[in-house]
Amino acid sequence: MIACVPLTVEMLSNRHDIVTGSSEMSFSEARQLADEKAKLTLLDPMLLAWMDGKTGRFSPNVVCCDTKKPSWLIYAETRGAELAVNVNDLSYVFVYRSGL
Repeated sequence: MIACVPLTVEMLSNRHDIVTGSSEMSFSEARQLADEKAKLTLLDPMLLAWMDGKTGRFSPNVVCCDTKKPSWLIYAETRGAELAVNVNDLSYVFVYRSGL
């Protein structure tokens, strides 16, 4: 699924950047790093949305083309997103909220 609006770092509220220097990082490795960062910041973090910049995949797979932000990011923000973890300059993005 292709996002209607390309993501930029300026769109990410309360952004925490992780730079590993590894261009070969897998989605699961990036997710693990992001989950660890979220656990340091939020109580019982819940993943609301994610984007794999390498493949263009994102979740949730919602299509409601806004003109300002990707639909998956709007989905997360309207459900209480509190933290965005940006791994390797938008290679992967994970958006969380506190589960409590």
